[in-house]
Amino acid sequence: MSSFLSSNKYLHFIGIGGIGMSGMAELLYNHGFKISGSDLNISNRTKHLENYKDVKITYEHKKENIDECDIVIYSSAINKNNIEIQEALRNNIPVMKRAELLGELIKIKEISIAISGTHGKTTTSSMLGSILYESKKDPTLIIGGIVNKFNSNNITGDGNIIVVEADEFDKSFLALAPSHAIINNIDLEHLDIYENIEDLLNTFIDFANSIAFYGKVAINSDSKNINKIINKIKKPKISFGIKSKADIVAKNISFDKEKTIFDIYFTESKKTIRINLNCPGYHNVYNALAATAIAHELDIKNKNIINGLNKYCGVKRRFEIKYNNDTIIIDDYAHHPEEIIETIKAAKNGWKKNIVTIFQPHLYSRTKIFYKDFADALSKSDISILTDIYPAREKPIRGVSSKLIFDQINIEKKYYISSKDEITNQIHKIISKGDLIIVMGAGDINSIIEPLKEKIKLC
Repeated sequence: MSSFLSSNKYLHFIGIGGIGMSGMAELLYNHGFKISGSDLNISNRTKHLENYKDVKITYEHKKENIDECDIVIYSSAINKNNIEIQEALRNNIPVMKRAELLGELIKIKEISIAISGTHGKTTTSSMLGSILYESKKDPTLIIGGIVNKFNSNNITGDGNIIVVEADEFDKSFLALAPSHAIINNIDLEHLDIYENIEDLLNTFIDFANSIAFYGKVAINSDSKNINKIINKIKKPKISFGIKSKADIVAKNISFDKEKTIFDIYFTESKKTIRINLNCPGYHNVYNALAATAIAHELDIKNKNIINGLNKYCGVKRRFEIKYNNDTIIIDDYAHHPEEIIETIKAAKNGWKKNIVTIFQPHLYSRTKIFYKDFADALSKSDISILTDIYPAREKPIRGVSSKLIFDQINIEKKYYISSKDEITNQIHKIISKGDLIIVMGAGDINSIIEPLKEKIKLC
């Protein structure tokens, strides 16, 4: 443990209900730290933390919450004018961003692996975690989703490896400096932070070049934007891909419902392993390749890579099948146009069914910038249902609503239903028995799934 952390035993988390914050808080509790936190909403994560002895969570932000704490940690979603942050500053209590604390945390272990990319961070992290777990490496994991294999977003291991997600939002991953890294893909995102694609690419260059001299960066050589920066990454690299001549290549890919079967070919050794992955889509092949690339660099045996990937059983809200009868309901976190495209493609490759998308846009700013791209993506479904924007941390932007997307969707069967409850009430008029329904978005759209299941049972 770093000297900074070891001398500070009481940590207060602002926004502790966030998936990344809750995982870090739980991990540090398991390392012997006293933990408290505040959040405006009760969630499964906050209720889980309250089950621990002496963990106090308050469902409002107030000055009294930080009494006696040694460090205050806040997430990127928290405004710096937050009353608890300001009170900490007035009382000379150290205040840290989550990413800064994560940068301290990864120093605990000899090997630190940071998973970056616009898409697939959580899935790749959990795949690598499964490989390391099945290899008896006893890893520590901090992951941005609930991993089904562990029923948690974090694992406290006694081994010498830690795996974390490296979030490019607000450039926070620059605080990490891991020993190894993965760049899965780069697509334009977070334009409230980045001026343009060049700014985003330059930040990824800085991240890649921050790794240790003895480590490696695993890069997706099929990514157009990664190829733009590959020559500017000065640290050692290992490449993976499907289309390109990479160090690690996927071949002979086939799909059957939620299963993806493929070969992984190691170019240097000319060896091939066969993978039976329990999640669909080409994007998950890339995620598996990325995890394999780093595992290979860590000298994980091929039999353990096979075992880890074959035993991988997904992450909640990542193409999670919630109902499987004649009609299928899938819960998915997709909230970027490229993610929607890949999710729909995975459904079409695995099943011969009509694809129904129920999409809740996330953030006014993202909708304003990408509304045409969202419409193009949703037009790949057979039926599309759109509901109102989930604002998260944002205030409304004049003239920006889900209607921007809806008007551009180029399929006959499209529906704009502002109320989530009303979607459930009208679903029997829209779908047919045997359809595959994908509920998509990063907000609270998944709250309709249980009532949706009941309605479908009556159809």
